[in-house]
Amino acid sequence: MDTSLWHTNPSAAYADWQLREASGADRRPFSARSIVQHRAMFEHFRRHLLERGTTLASFGPEHIAALWHTPAGAHHGVATRMRYLKLLDRLCRHLVAIGVRQSNPAAPLVGEAHWPEDEPTPIYLPETADARLQAWAQPTPGDDLAQRRSRAVVALFLGTGITVAEMRAAVTGDLHPAANPPYLRVPAHGARDTRTVHLESFCVPILAAWQERRPALPIAGNLIFSLQTNGQAMTVKTLGVIVRAALEAIDFSAADMSPRILRNTFCRRQLLAGQDRQAVSERMGLTSTRTCDRIAATIRPA
Repeated sequence: MDTSLWHTNPSAAYADWQLREASGADRRPFSARSIVQHRAMFEHFRRHLLERGTTLASFGPEHIAALWHTPAGAHHGVATRMRYLKLLDRLCRHLVAIGVRQSNPAAPLVGEAHWPEDEPTPIYLPETADARLQAWAQPTPGDDLAQRRSRAVVALFLGTGITVAEMRAAVTGDLHPAANPPYLRVPAHGARDTRTVHLESFCVPILAAWQERRPALPIAGNLIFSLQTNGQAMTVKTLGVIVRAALEAIDFSAADMSPRILRNTFCRRQLLAGQDRQAVSERMGLTSTRTCDRIAATIRPA
């Protein structure tokens, strides 16, 4: 068996193996969407190894443990870490079988880890706080450029339920507040397909105002929101600061003041309106209804 590709082009080798041979615990092939997600996870781990000067053939358990201390890994929950361990265990068993590795450093870690039995209750804005934030995210006379941009950022998060990564990548040609109905096109990325998200009515005025103002700004590129000096995408930290400031402005405080709370609030608002969990999950770009199920559990029957 020719194993040279694992040394010269690990990404191509993984893609080929994943497509032809890899399977889950039930021995069934992975779905196309799962394959895309697994490849993204593998690429993340491969880059992690490169930064530490090691390879797929030589990394040890300490390199897996170090993954949780990277900027991205620090935010991984128990379930995400378990998925990485399962992936690395499958990978290492294959590499041992074909002679690329001598041992499987993921095996003892998988044995010690467990799927979370009770996931934390998702944090969201109660209906009254949601209404206050919707009112805050309206065009306001006297706003300077930064204030208007902040209101538009919050409105787009709160009115579409998109992720931070999707917000950072959104371009002006994807936003259509004047359409009937108004919508945002979210391009395919990672395991998520291209989707169209209808804009909630409350966010249309500020987004239309921002879209009208945006072309006159001296900003390179076509991102909806970017750094004014160079046109680069707004940082995750900057978006977090904007959301936290908006929540503080409506006198709301919670353990999580990140854009995630706005995504959860969007989801809960759809469910409160009687939308089907599968439809809401698809609108949010989710591959399962797990997130919607958890948020639905916070809604008490009338």
